[in-house]
Amino acid sequence: MIDEDREGIPFVGAGPGDPELLTVAGRRLLEGADLVVHAGSLVNGQLLEEYCEGARTVNSAGKDLEELIPLMADAYEAGETVVRLHSGDPSIYGAAVEQMDALAERGIPSYLVPGVTAAFAASATLGTQLTLPEVSNHVVITRPQGRTLDAENDHITEFVDMGDVTTCVYLGTHAVRETMDRLLEDGQEPDTPVAVVYHASWPDEDVITGTIDTIADRVEEAGYRASALVVIGEAVTGSGYERSHLYGGWAKGEHDWED
Repeated sequence: MIDEDREGIPFVGAGPGDPELLTVAGRRLLEGADLVVHAGSLVNGQLLEEYCEGARTVNSAGKDLEELIPLMADAYEAGETVVRLHSGDPSIYGAAVEQMDALAERGIPSYLVPGVTAAFAASATLGTQLTLPEVSNHVVITRPQGRTLDAENDHITEFVDMGDVTTCVYLGTHAVRETMDRLLEDGQEPDTPVAVVYHASWPDEDVITGTIDTIADRVEEAGYRASALVVIGEAVTGSGYERSHLYGGWAKGEHDWED
């Protein structure tokens, strides 16, 4: 439970974009804030307009820790109510802990308030589940190699190769072709389903579907280079699944227990 009297700076997950997907706790905290430091264009401006009317808002884009920490800490120490607003859920590629540790060095407590992450919004948009019986038993959240991830730590091929995994690639819109080419070079099936969901839950949401072999051309044709989630795996189609045991006889008590 998020105690409304809890001391410290909350790191609030804004959700994937739609203001209505902000949590009740997140909304309450924003509406009571004096200062909201938000993740720039990654947070829907409509959310700021609706819930931060009484707050001073500061875009964190382009600011490093040496700017952000004094900004939040000085306001908090001056008696202001401060909220740090991250896109999605702050625990997923949010770099929240390093900020929280830096605040702690100044003696300022902080805590996390979960948000709806993009993978869940994308699943809703696609009208499927990330896990489906006999199709996908696991979900992986990952990112492709680049400036912050070495090639040897990019395990996307390994995840896809498992077969019964839905692989959700964050921060990889710009690298769709490189990622798909690498999957093909590593022997993955060219017809493996792939969906790219741009701005999941935003008003300008868009969905591009294809396969490992075709999706790069379609994404480049659409012109997207950022702000999209790449979903790889058979669950993308929402088909081919077996009936769940959830509604079988055992769930109704119609089973024999072994001694």
